[in-house]
Amino acid sequence: MDVLLTNYKPEIGFGVSTRHRKSLTKLGSFMKFVIALLLAVSSSAFAQDFNQRFPLHPDPELTPGKLCEQGKNRRYPEGIPYCVRNVNSGTKKERFQEYDRVLGFQTLQMDRQQFKIDHYIPLCMGGSNHESNLWPQHRTVYEITDPMEQVACEKMAQGLLKQAHAIELIRRGKNHLEEVNDIMNELESL
Repeated sequence: MDVLLTNYKPEIGFGVSTRHRKSLTKLGSFMKFVIALLLAVSSSAFAQDFNQRFPLHPDPELTPGKLCEQGKNRRYPEGIPYCVRNVNSGTKKERFQEYDRVLGFQTLQMDRQQFKIDHYIPLCMGGSNHESNLWPQHRTVYEITDPMEQVACEKMAQGLLKQAHAIELIRRGKNHLEEVNDIMNELESL
């Protein structure tokens, strides 16, 4: 499959844009990632619900992540600023539209109840409500990453994990789902 997609060049007039052709070229590497992910994740529900119409991780350009700057409260022994959850429905819809328009996903054509707008850097870690910290996360993805977030924030509250390291782990886990089990083991060993 990799060879076929890498060498794929449509005939003139075939109806495939240059942008789409480039995305097909990248699909080979993406498929390798997907296969590794499916093997790494033992949840049969994930395998049944998996659909390439939604992102598996935040896009680094659309959602680079952002820390809370306007937090009135401070949390944890480290005293990190905390932003109260405050994302309006218009902003949520815009994030879905942006991921679909720019990256070619089809999240708006799917069941909205299967998604949430995720804070890439979680609020409990000092993340912001700014759009650069938000992305549409499918249920099959957040079922993997949410427990990791919870444990990391608990470790921060206990003073066992600093914000910078917690964010590093969350970024790694949300961008490499196959590493979440290793990250959980690391967190639980603290």
